[in-house]
Amino acid sequence: MGFDFKQLITASMILFAIIDIMGSIPIIISLRKKVGHIQSEKATAVAGLIMIVFIFIGEKILGLIGIDINSFAVAGSFILFVMALEMILGIQIMKDETPESASIVPLAFPLIAGPGAMTSLLALRAEYNLVNIIAAILLNIILVYIVLKTSGRIARILGNTGINVIRKIFGVVLLAIAVKLFTENIQHLF
Repeated sequence: MGFDFKQLITASMILFAIIDIMGSIPIIISLRKKVGHIQSEKATAVAGLIMIVFIFIGEKILGLIGIDINSFAVAGSFILFVMALEMILGIQIMKDETPESASIVPLAFPLIAGPGAMTSLLALRAEYNLVNIIAAILLNIILVYIVLKTSGRIARILGNTGINVIRKIFGVVLLAIAVKLFTENIQHLF
């Protein structure tokens, strides 16, 4: 089976919801304030490459080190949970390891190509044709690039109050995604 427009749209929508680049705008703006310039091209290229490579070898790598998909998803839910708490409470739990650049960590991974996206890719791989999944990744990466490039303008339009409101709202959404990812996968571990 080859290209299927319905599969492309469905896979794109699933990835769009999981990547949640619109919900990450407050985090992107915060990173931009901390480190100055974000290399949009580098971040999107690395995130896209991570996701495409993970489709082909992700399950094999996890199996090689003895980690099943459900354990990976539960671990990813913890990361999303902590990121959500940071957004909602306005605190910093995760320390910046490389404050001079945020393009790869935490932007490309785990924010864009995070455990939720990778787990979703493996689930999509079981149901959809590979060409449709890759096309869905590319569509989402284009959108990610546009958001990263325009995040400065978005920050000016929203202002500090708007950014804080969006950060809280999307923090709750991210928290809900973390809880869903956890509850759907924890039952398979026991």
